[in-house]
Amino acid sequence: MLPRINTFIKSSAFFQLARRPLHPIRTLTSTPPNMVKVMAVLYKGGKAAQEEPRLLGTIENKLGISDWLREQGHEFIVTEDKEGPDSVFQKNLPDTEILITTPFHPGYLTADLIEKSPKLRLCVTAGVGSDHVDLNAANKHKITVAEVSGSNVTSVAEHVVMSILLLVRNFTTGHDQAINGKWDVASIARDAYDLEGKVVGTVGCGRIGYRVLQRLQGFDCKELLWFDYNDIPADAAKSINARRVNSLEELVEQCDVITINCPLHEQTRGLFNKELIGKMKKGSWLVNTARGAIVDADAAAEALKSGHLRGYAGDVWNVQPAPADHPWRSMTNPLGAGNGMVPHYSGTTLDAQKRYADGAFDIIKRYLAGEPQNPANVIVENGDYATKAYGKRDGKA
Repeated sequence: MLPRINTFIKSSAFFQLARRPLHPIRTLTSTPPNMVKVMAVLYKGGKAAQEEPRLLGTIENKLGISDWLREQGHEFIVTEDKEGPDSVFQKNLPDTEILITTPFHPGYLTADLIEKSPKLRLCVTAGVGSDHVDLNAANKHKITVAEVSGSNVTSVAEHVVMSILLLVRNFTTGHDQAINGKWDVASIARDAYDLEGKVVGTVGCGRIGYRVLQRLQGFDCKELLWFDYNDIPADAAKSINARRVNSLEELVEQCDVITINCPLHEQTRGLFNKELIGKMKKGSWLVNTARGAIVDADAAAEALKSGHLRGYAGDVWNVQPAPADHPWRSMTNPLGAGNGMVPHYSGTTLDAQKRYADGAFDIIKRYLAGEPQNPANVIVENGDYATKAYGKRDGKA
C-alpha cells in the first residue's frame, strides 16, 4: 500500500475501531484457524490511482483495507481479472469467504459460480446496487449480500441533473464544435431547449429519485412526476413539489424528460423496451443512471436514430466495461447529437469512494466480529430478502 493511503486509513476512526479485539461470538472454520480469505474485484486505476490515493475503489488502493485485513491475519486477494474460468476471480472463488466488488467493475456472481463456492458467506458491494449477484441463488445458499446504502445518492442525483441539462441544452454538440475548431451556433441552437416549462418524471423515487426531484425544484419545470410502488419518505415528501402517478405508462406519456432511478431486478430488467419507449413523447429525453439492463440497448439506439428519442444519457451499461462496438457508444439522433453516455462513474466520485470504502469496511468488520449488520445495508440474509428495493415483496421494509 502506498504510504499516503496507509496514513489516510490509519488516521481514520474506522481504523482505530478495527484494531480492537474481534468479537468472541464468531467461530471461524477457515484454515488456518481464524484466517478468512477475502477477495475484492476492483477496477484498475493505473497512474491516476498512484497519484491520487483517494481513488479507493481501485486495485492499487484496495478500498484502504489491505493493511488492516492482513494485520488481522486474513488473506486478501485484489484483482481486476474477472472474465472466464481462468480469471483470478473465478479461480479464487471456491475457497473465498468474503467477496467484495463494486458496481463500476462488477464481478458477476452467477448461480453456477455460487454453486462452486461452498465457503462463500458474505458478498459486499462497495457502493450501491447488488444486481451483479444472483440474489435468489445467494438466498438458496444462505449467503448474506450487503451494500453500502446511501453512499452514492448525492453523487448520482447530481449526475442525473447534469445529464438532463446537457441533453436538453444540446451541450455535447456545442462542446464538440468548441474543441474541433468549429463555430456554427445555428446547428446547436436548433435542438437546444430550456428545462423550464418541461414535465420531468422519475421512475423510482427512493433515495436517489427524490433527491433528483429536490434538485429540480429551482428550474421552474411545468410539473415533476414520480412513479414507485413504495412511498417517498415522509421527511423527503415535504421538500418536493411533485405529483405521484398511478402507472408507468401514465408517467412516460406525459413527460418531456424521464430519469430512471430504480434498481435492476426481475421486474425491471428490460423494462424500457421498444413498446414502452414507443409510448414516450416523440422528441423526449431519457436519462438512465440506475442500471443499463433496465433499458433495451437496441431499442434505445433505434429510438434515438429515428428521432423518437431526442437524447439518451447515462453512465450505466448492460455489460461493464462496455465493448467497443456497443450501440450506445456511437448512437445519435438524426442531427448527429443526443448522446450523453459516459463510463460508469456517477457514484464513484472521490467523496463517494470515501463513503463506500468506509461502509464496506464496517460491513466486513461486523461480519468478522459476529455482530449484526446495519439493516439498511442488507439485501439478502438467512435465505430471504431483507428489502423491497429488489422487487416488491410482502412483509419487507
